[in-house]
Amino acid sequence: MDPRQIKKALASALDIYEGIFLAPYRSAIHREYRDQRDLFLLLTFSDLLGVPNPISFYTLELYPELIEQFHNWHLRMGLNEPPEGGFRCC
Repeated sequence: MDPRQIKKALASALDIYEGIFLAPYRSAIHREYRDQRDLFLLLTFSDLLGVPNPISFYTLELYPELIEQFHNWHLRMGLNEPPEGGFRCC
């Protein structure tokens, strides 16, 4: 058998596997991922929300990478304006 045909057959088998076993749970997996990411953002930016964060020194370097996600998070949580704190994301 040609190696290209084997790759094509394996790709087809993978598509079938994903369609049967993963597709029904894809939305649940995405929802759980979003919830975990929201919890991480809440813990990272908790000092902006008025909750003392004992590890804020270590999370300061993450702020530039997470500002866009924080903006999407506070809009999804129903906060039209960002919480009062150190920076403005809008």
